[in-house]
Amino acid sequence: MTTTTEPISRTVPTPRGDLYVTDSPGDEPPFVLMHGFPDDSHIYDRLVPLLAPRRVITFDFLGYGRSDREVATTETRTSHDDDLAAVVDALDLDDMTLVAHDASGSVAVDYVIDHPGRARHLVLLNTYYGHAPMLRLPDMIRLFADEHITALAGALTTDPNQRLWLLQHTAKQFGNEDVDPNGVEAISVLPAFFGDDAHADALPAIRAWTATLFDDLDRQDQRIASGHLANLDARVGLVFGADDPCLRPDLARHLAGLFPAAAVRIVERASHWVQWDQPDVVAQLLAEAVLA
Repeated sequence: MTTTTEPISRTVPTPRGDLYVTDSPGDEPPFVLMHGFPDDSHIYDRLVPLLAPRRVITFDFLGYGRSDREVATTETRTSHDDDLAAVVDALDLDDMTLVAHDASGSVAVDYVIDHPGRARHLVLLNTYYGHAPMLRLPDMIRLFADEHITALAGALTTDPNQRLWLLQHTAKQFGNEDVDPNGVEAISVLPAFFGDDAHADALPAIRAWTATLFDDLDRQDQRIASGHLANLDARVGLVFGADDPCLRPDLARHLAGLFPAAAVRIVERASHWVQWDQPDVVAQLLAEAVLA
């Protein structure tokens, strides 16, 4: 047994900049927690302490959170795959549990396909992979992803007032009229759109990632059709908040059918950020996954 200590902040260098990593020492095998867009690793702030005494690693993708900013035009589909691989290799991780939320779900699935044997478990939180009839994209994400209205998206995000309106409109889609100053939107999403005293906003990275979304979904469909998911060797669990209006429980059940055997857990009184809304429940489900 490893005696847990305070989290260690470290950087992992890559050719495109340094990744910010938080490593909470503890028992092996580790959890590696990944964020999507438009947020950062702070989405796990309420969950990480509950995973003790297990070792837990979180990181911000390049362009997000406390990682280096990069020129958006250098971002490609493989950039996020490379970020994850850099963290895993730098920390010499094996037999890990990959926990992925939102857009990082596809990054985690692709990593497990391309690096068989490196991950014992794959846990997907309110995410997607490939086109699905029940997949619903928030209006803001569809706006950023549509190449035909790139100029409109640019104009809206250049104006801080319109940028704020976009966030408020999206919050209403998720049933939130006001931003809770102690909620995940204020802690993780607002800084991504407006920056803070230490870091510029993450808008270039957000727009670069969403710009590849439709092509990514097509590519994921090809991997599904080729049988890559059906032959996955890692155990798979899907944990979805019941109240997410876009990535809904029926999508979780659809995704489960793509893997050889996958457990689905729907968490009540939780929306898109299930790990924030119900951290105790998610921590228990992750503990059960490790013991499976």
